Parts: sequence; structure tokens; C-alpha cells
Amino acid sequence: QVQLVESGGGLVQAGGSLRLSCAASERTFSSYALGWFRQAPGKEREFVAAISGNGGLISYTDSVRGRFTISRDNAKNTVHLQMNSLKPEDTAVYYCAGTSSSSWWRGRLSVGAYDYWGQGTQVTVSS
Repeated sequence: QVQLVESGGGLVQAGGSLRLSCAASERTFSSYALGWFRQAPGKEREFVAAISGNGGLISYTDSVRGRFTISRDNAKNTVHLQMNSLKPEDTAVYYCAGTSSSSWWRGRLSVGAYDYWGQGTQVTVSS
């Protein structure tokens, strides 16, 4: 069972930056693709970004491309989401998710493609 623990959320003004981190318990961390999703109040959980086990494949949703950067450090079992130029519409609970499925890339935008989830961290962007 992989445990994922997010950190780094908080309150920031529009235009500011935050860096989210997700620490994993799994020793074979590099074999897991990791993703970030977010869920705003009253809305469905939506895909934000994802990265393959070796970092060679990266995907972003259109609304964050150019502002957010996903990266991973397999030596430290950690994945990061650097969020710049934050907007009020980025306000949500951000979740880290992971999977070891070999078919992950095809379904990477979907909640169902991931087997493990963290508890989430709140990001609030004030206008």
C-alpha cells in the first residue's frame, strides 16, 4: 500500500507562488506515475498535471500550462508542483495521486487511472 502525503498548501495573493510537495512511502517510487488533481467546492475533482516514473512524460491541463511545473526527485520519493502566477480560480484542495499501471498514460486525465491518493492540501488564492 502506497502512502502519499501532501504539503505546501496555504493562502496566497493572486499573482503569487506556492510549491506543493508529495512524499511517498513506496521504495519502488520510480516505478510509479504521479499526478496532481484539484477539487474546488461544489465541483468535480479535475486533473492538473502528471509525470511518469522516470520523468520523461509530463502532462498539464490547459488552464495551468505555462504557470505550473511538475517535477519529481526519485532519490527522495517526492513529487513537486511549482505553482506560479496563481489566480483565484486555482483555489481548491490539491491531491497527489499515484499508479504503477503500465497503461497510465492513456488515461492520465482521469481520476480512475490512479490507485493511490493523498489526503489533500488546501490552496487558497485571494484576489
